[in-house]
Amino acid sequence: MTSQAIFGLVGVGGHGRETMPFARAHIAAHPDLGVDVDRIVFVDREPGPAIGGHGVLAEDAFTAVDGERLFAVAVGKPETRRAIAERLEAVGCRALTVIATSATVVDSARVASGGLIAPYALINADAVVGRHLIANVYSSLAHDCVVGDFVTLGPRACVNGSVRIGDGVEIGAGALIRQGLMIGEGAVIGMGAVVVKDVQPGAVVVGNPAREIAR
Repeated sequence: MTSQAIFGLVGVGGHGRETMPFARAHIAAHPDLGVDVDRIVFVDREPGPAIGGHGVLAEDAFTAVDGERLFAVAVGKPETRRAIAERLEAVGCRALTVIATSATVVDSARVASGGLIAPYALINADAVVGRHLIANVYSSLAHDCVVGDFVTLGPRACVNGSVRIGDGVEIGAGALIRQGLMIGEGAVIGMGAVVVKDVQPGAVVVGNPAREIAR
């Protein structure tokens, strides 16, 4: 093994395979990371055949590589993503924020480590985003939103201005959240839901207007 940096994208399912092309482009646009294309790999529980020209390493093999080990986790479930990220960070791996070239993160927004900002996603003025965000294609966070760690935005999810989102929230594809609301930790917003009032921690809400069906 050399001491050259390596990047591992955790997850070989559909989300991982969708993420790898824009992760590869992000790394190519940042040569200061010191990662050559042949050092961009998938990471899974067990080794496997190459996917799209990228090798698949078992997690223990990835963590044993010499040199800097950069990673991101392309797993939608927040609790699973948290467990993987904390396990890798505990052995010295470093989370990398990956932003697609067609995504927009405005200058005044702040995005913490480990985020995956997919094509055409938008993070707007003065938004503050925690660790390991997943912002899927065409999702948006408007001005002054404050977002916790390990939050997942589904495709075309739209969060209007000044919304506060707790850790581990899942917002489904096409969901709409009204300006100024609070979404409690661990809440789940169903696909296409129209959220017009605060959501309690751990609640599952669906429909238009969104109503709580479980907690």
